Amino acid sequence: MALINPHINFNGNAEEAFNFYKSVFGGEFTKIIRLKDISTPEFPIDEIDAEKIMHIALPIGKNSLMANDVPASMGSVNENENRSKICISADSREEADKLFNGLSADGFIEAPIGDSPWGSYFGMFRDKFGIEWMVEFEAKEA
Repeated sequence: MALINPHINFNGNAEEAFNFYKSVFGGEFTKIIRLKDISTPEFPIDEIDAEKIMHIALPIGKNSLMANDVPASMGSVNENENRSKICISADSREEADKLFNGLSADGFIEAPIGDSPWGSYFGMFRDKFGIEWMVEFEAKEA
């Protein structure tokens, strides 16, 4: 069964915020990916964004609090709206496809579901009610 996790967009201070959250909740980050870590010739990252967080996750119970920094090229996040998304962690590609296709019907697809540069199966959209979602499946390492 899929898990639903909150995902927050930050304007460059995701790492600072997550170190604060870690000090309150405890635990260890399960993943920290910087934008420079996914840079390729086809997907170059500006130097100003290189150290920003592309993905960070802090487990809290069975779920995780997740976040990223918005690259400068995308502008700033409005601190009072459009700052968070609901992230669904699916158990399989099939479940990810079903959830993505169902929830995005009549909505706006921001990133079609497919293999991502950071290794997960991922897609992002705004549903027909304006709610922002991300769907991902990450195969467990054997």
